[in-house]
Amino acid sequence: MVTPKIHAAILASPGMGHLIPTMELGKLLAINHGFEVTIFVITATTTTNSSNSDTTKSNILQQTSNLNSLKSLNIIVTPPVDVSDKLDPNKPNLGQRITLTMIESLPFIRSQILSMKFPPSVLIVDIFGTTALPMARDLHMSSYVFFSTNAWFTAICIYFPFITKEALLRHANNHEPLLIPGCEPVQFEDTLEILVPPYEPIHEAVVNLTREILSANGILINTWQNLEPAATKAIIEHEILGQFTNGPVYPVGPLVRNVEPEEKREGENLILSWLDEQPAESVIFLSFGSGGTISKCQMTELAYGLELSKQGFIWVVRQPTEGDASAAFFEAKDCDGLPIINYLSDGFVSRTKDVGICVTMWAPQAEILKHPAIGGFVTHCGWNSVLESILNGVPMVAWPLYAEQKMNATMLSKELGVAVKATPIEEGGVVCRKQIAELIHRVMVDEEGIAMRVKVKDYKLSGEKALSVCGSSHGSLYQMTKDCVFHMHQQSSEAKSRGA
Repeated sequence: MVTPKIHAAILASPGMGHLIPTMELGKLLAINHGFEVTIFVITATTTTNSSNSDTTKSNILQQTSNLNSLKSLNIIVTPPVDVSDKLDPNKPNLGQRITLTMIESLPFIRSQILSMKFPPSVLIVDIFGTTALPMARDLHMSSYVFFSTNAWFTAICIYFPFITKEALLRHANNHEPLLIPGCEPVQFEDTLEILVPPYEPIHEAVVNLTREILSANGILINTWQNLEPAATKAIIEHEILGQFTNGPVYPVGPLVRNVEPEEKREGENLILSWLDEQPAESVIFLSFGSGGTISKCQMTELAYGLELSKQGFIWVVRQPTEGDASAAFFEAKDCDGLPIINYLSDGFVSRTKDVGICVTMWAPQAEILKHPAIGGFVTHCGWNSVLESILNGVPMVAWPLYAEQKMNATMLSKELGVAVKATPIEEGGVVCRKQIAELIHRVMVDEEGIAMRVKVKDYKLSGEKALSVCGSSHGSLYQMTKDCVFHMHQQSSEAKSRGA
């Protein structure tokens, strides 16, 4: 496609689940669609284990596939900001902390943009970066919001300003399903924090945020049409939810980090070499993402459940945390220098040393999921992990912890049929060892698991096709490129008129 060079600035909010798809979006725009791309990686200060957190981010940046070889892609890491004094220490709010971190980083981003010889004409932000959209208007840039999650969650955000408080109260108090036009209703057990009381000031803040999203020139989503046909149709078509958006909606996924066959990095050889010795599809991988943690009691039950399952495993173990499932999002919760054995049931490590591997803090997830020995994935259902599992043809045990992960788990298990869902027997309780063993067995051994493996591999092929030259997601980015060229010419004409 021969067009004038377009420069896009992309803001990657804190969190590996945001960073990875943002990097992949930037690469696609630079390699396949002729963009000049500058990615701002937003960083925040941490109070504990900062060196581990920095190492993890460094590993991810290095693994986002030869970024330095792309002359049209530039990465700027912002100075870390500390917003701890602006937060209520008694009520930690992950979304608020991310948003405040983005706001505090804006002066640096603006000064960087203004100093560029070839300034960007396009700004792309995620849902936590919408406070940058006024800056885009002020600098005469076209603006896009990138949802690094699925179309179902995007549909809720689009429709949120138009949901009545009466409907929200019926959902919260009577546990009635929340109806979203063109989509599956949201059941109360899968609901989001923003959909239940108290509403003020959270409700007003979310309404303002979603209205800002609707004002953008377009919305990008990390999904593809064949994965979520009803939800993507609902948010695209003007007769349904498309009537509320200012610009088009572009499904551009699945955007995940690709692993080159020759990639072997220091520190990974032990895990991958061990996997090389295991039978095909015999090992289950357990990881609760870069930000997820579980309680000490739940960790004990998980260990016993693994033993009962008698399956080979790789388990990413972090320090347990009580009462905050997202505790590791900003603070890297490794084992504080203590041996893993201190956090697991007595004798677990010695009893399972010939069966599985426990890894502290971080593991090469994309490489592990790609390995032919992996037959299942116990996941917190962060969308990045979900897509990595699907793109590697691996069925899942869906174990949601926070944010929209319960919705993701329901979609994977009930709609797509590529996962079984872990559910505590009691609200706020733990998933017991017997249930854990049964869930692993269903995925790894039973006929149900065989059927899931067939389905997930079909979705894998579907996702690869969507990104191919003739695919739906490639076509969406092609159309977005044309729209950006149009906006660039329009802004240039308006600038000349202002000069006259």
